[in-house]
Amino acid sequence: MISPEEALANAIILQGVKDYRMALKALKLNPNNGTAKDTKAEVERFFRSQWFSALSDVSPEFLIERLNEEVFGNDS
Repeated sequence: MISPEEALANAIILQGVKDYRMALKALKLNPNNGTAKDTKAEVERFFRSQWFSALSDVSPEFLIERLNEEVFGNDS
């Protein structure tokens, strides 16, 4: 059984993933979308933060790379 703390950590990370994926999809449609650029940069800062490291053992660079591949393919 997952603890409440683990569930909260997972929910925080999942929201970051959803926000990042949404920003990437918006940038795929319009590379000049300022809001999407800001969101992408903000979530990347979160992924690379000490807080993220405390919540997860996932490599931030691996996560960022995988999400970019998911949206843009291997061309990202």
